[in-house]
Amino acid sequence: MKYLKYLISVLGTGAVFSLLINSQPAQAQVAYGSYVGIGPTVGLSDGTQLGGVLAFRYKLLETPVSFRAQALIGQGTAVVPTVSYDVPLNWQTDVYLGAGMVLTSGDTASPVGNKISFALQPGIDYVVPNSNTVIFGNAIIAFDAYRNGGGTALSLQGGVGLRF
Repeated sequence: MKYLKYLISVLGTGAVFSLLINSQPAQAQVAYGSYVGIGPTVGLSDGTQLGGVLAFRYKLLETPVSFRAQALIGQGTAVVPTVSYDVPLNWQTDVYLGAGMVLTSGDTASPVGNKISFALQPGIDYVVPNSNTVIFGNAIIAFDAYRNGGGTALSLQGGVGLRF
């Protein structure tokens, strides 16, 4: 019993040293991480409409694919979930092209229309070095986006996010 304390402390110290000796240096990944962000949106179709955007990105590790969702709040509200293909430009910057749907609420037009429609989302994400801050910008192009007359809707978003 007397030597049990010493045995546990020696084994614990040995385990810590083995982790330190066998650990490999971390590898940097391009524009790594998921984030949630907020910023302004401008709808450019059906007159100019100002609003806000709540953005979310979930980055799949080791693949250039991300799941994204944006909630656009203007005169009406829309949620735009997309799947994107991300292309790294450098260690902090990704450009991407996403495809998804515009899901709207009610008859009042949101910055991207008032009808459920197909959408493309080109954009860019920039990770501020040595921080958890992301600066993002994108466009949403919604096809057949209006109940009365169809037409294409375009909105531009940008903002600041926090990586997690």
